Amino acid sequence: MRIGIDLGGTKIEGVVLADDGAVLARQRISTPGNHYLNILDAVSGLVTDLENQVATTCSVGIGTPGAASTVTGLMKNCNTTCLNGRPLAEDLSLKLGRRVRIANDANCFALSEAVDGSGANAEVVFGVIIGTGVGGGIVINRQILRGHNAIGGEWGHNLFPGQSEGRPCYCGRQDCVETWLSGAGLAASYRAQGGKADNGKAVADKLAGGDLLAKRVIKDYCRQLARALSVVCNILDPGVIVLGGGLSQLPDLAPRTTEALRQMVFSDACNTEVRIAKYGDASGVRGAAWLWE
Repeated sequence: MRIGIDLGGTKIEGVVLADDGAVLARQRISTPGNHYLNILDAVSGLVTDLENQVATTCSVGIGTPGAASTVTGLMKNCNTTCLNGRPLAEDLSLKLGRRVRIANDANCFALSEAVDGSGANAEVVFGVIIGTGVGGGIVINRQILRGHNAIGGEWGHNLFPGQSEGRPCYCGRQDCVETWLSGAGLAASYRAQGGKADNGKAVADKLAGGDLLAKRVIKDYCRQLARALSVVCNILDPGVIVLGGGLSQLPDLAPRTTEALRQMVFSDACNTEVRIAKYGDASGVRGAAWLWE
């Protein structure tokens, strides 16, 4: 049996998975603020509680909001900023008395869907999270491709192809994929055409209410998503692209994007399928458990 932990900014979720992927135990707690030592205690306590429920010692994998630097081993790029510059894997290993494995949460999402989700049986899977932010993960033969600089799959901070409006990104650049395909990016596109929306959910709600502008903007969004993914296909050529995050629930997003993608990839035929995640929000914590497959 294996434990997966999804370490988020507001909540920490843990599951125990059997070898066949069945969930044997699940528990969620609040993240104790932006305080490193308290987070270590919370994760350790959650592991103990889960092991008590199944009455055995388990392997532990943890999905994190950032990644461990390949140079220093310390955490970087975490929006839970107290983790940055800290030896998270080492400290948790000492606290739990065993080795733990950690990976970026988008990588965990992709791994979950590649092992027994919507990308199962595909040799190469590209997992995409589109929501508040935009991230991705690459899995090849059920192994995460972390990359030389631990940024494998970070397509959200590539320059968005074919668009140039000078949209600022928090990373310091402009017109990143994230500035167009995140919830905030979708809302910005809606406002640029004369509508009023504060976030992506507002645009989705307007679509559900029959708003014609929302219908047109989301049709454009599907083509924009396909355009950004076509760059990934031309380099990585995945068999399956799995979509997760809040915007993945937009109506007909997967088939529309699949159809548009086929017109953009540099090939006489494109058989790559775009699919919605099988496990939804649970993919991250399941993928953390599968780090010990």
